[in-house]
Amino acid sequence: MSEKNLFESSATYRMACQQLRDVAKVIDLEEGIESRLMLPKRSLVCAVPIRMDTGETRNFIGYRVQHSLTSGASKGGLRYAPQVDLGEVAALAMWMSWKCGIMNLPYGGAKGGIACDPVTMSTGEKERLTRRFTEEVLSIIGPRIDVMAPDMGTDDQTMAWIYDTYSMKVGYACPEIVTGKPVELGGCVGRREATGRGVVYCIREALSELNLTPHESTAVVQGFGNVGSVTCDELAKHGTKILAVGDRYGSIRNMTGIDVAALARYANADPKKSIVGFPGAEAIPDAELLTTPCTVLVPAAMERQITKDNAANLKCRILAEGANGPTTPEADAILEAAGVFIIPDVLCNAGGVTVSYFEWVQDIQQLMWSERQVNEKLRELMLAAFHRVRKLAKERNLPMRMAALALGVNKVALEKQRRGLFP
Repeated sequence: MSEKNLFESSATYRMACQQLRDVAKVIDLEEGIESRLMLPKRSLVCAVPIRMDTGETRNFIGYRVQHSLTSGASKGGLRYAPQVDLGEVAALAMWMSWKCGIMNLPYGGAKGGIACDPVTMSTGEKERLTRRFTEEVLSIIGPRIDVMAPDMGTDDQTMAWIYDTYSMKVGYACPEIVTGKPVELGGCVGRREATGRGVVYCIREALSELNLTPHESTAVVQGFGNVGSVTCDELAKHGTKILAVGDRYGSIRNMTGIDVAALARYANADPKKSIVGFPGAEAIPDAELLTTPCTVLVPAAMERQITKDNAANLKCRILAEGANGPTTPEADAILEAAGVFIIPDVLCNAGGVTVSYFEWVQDIQQLMWSERQVNEKLRELMLAAFHRVRKLAKERNLPMRMAALALGVNKVALEKQRRGLFP
């Protein structure tokens, strides 16, 4: 089996490649560079054996994919989820390259994952899993090589374990090896909220484009993890009514508006962090969540949630992609024809990697910023990127996704062209 086929068994990876092929035609990308961008620079698949609390030894499969090292160290999250596979991780790494390009960050894209269900694991099991995985990928990570961050199923504690394991190996404290770690270990204030805040910055600009105000708008959010919960909170603070929310366990709706603060307290009190059973809303079938009429729909969960089968049933003015790859190319065409204003993932959720960059810079300089500085700089860069994408979309009559990808891919391609091909 060829290396290419190892990735192409994944529908998510095929989707990412299709987007690259489409944008390559728009920017007249050189064929040789396109072929280099289609495959990750480096991929590592490893066994991650750990001793469970029961005394049993279990062997998990871990992945770390570095799509590009052309622009600088590769950057990307580490996710713990049952469905993680090589193709999914490769697609996410590719999207991260375009995201960093759009935001003008000195990074290439990377992603990692372990196929496991963290909800069913104890803290000790997750710590042993994280430390063993760090040991297995030690040869390809480093503050100037590859810098990890939290993603689905991981958090600041996960990053603290990676930081400690790496530092023990090199013999000195190296906080710049990861981002999204606890503030007391060199983490950046505002990092946890950064992705959700960036989503809302983009939503507010899109509302302005459509001559709508936050107070007259409504929202539906799929996902109530880090991104979804912060997005709900930030939208509610600006007067937008949250009508429905979903998570991995179920979906709820209240057409008069959900009390987001009460929902967060309810979810945080549940060991599974679930919104199911919240008394301030009614349960609805998951299929009805995305089709609930609203001004803004925010898919902030998994890839490929909006497809050709349900895209025509969406009833939103704005689709703000808090998740990576939530909309398939076939669904894109349907939504574009319906006049839905799409804020593509590589732009919409770029706040997380942007503040990760701030954290990395602070750790290298050993000079920490205030939360006000972090938020002001995040807003400045997100708005600048939004308007660069919007300007290109208008000038060349492109969909927002194609304009965003054109900016991101073109930056990486130009850098590859300038550096040349060794030898």
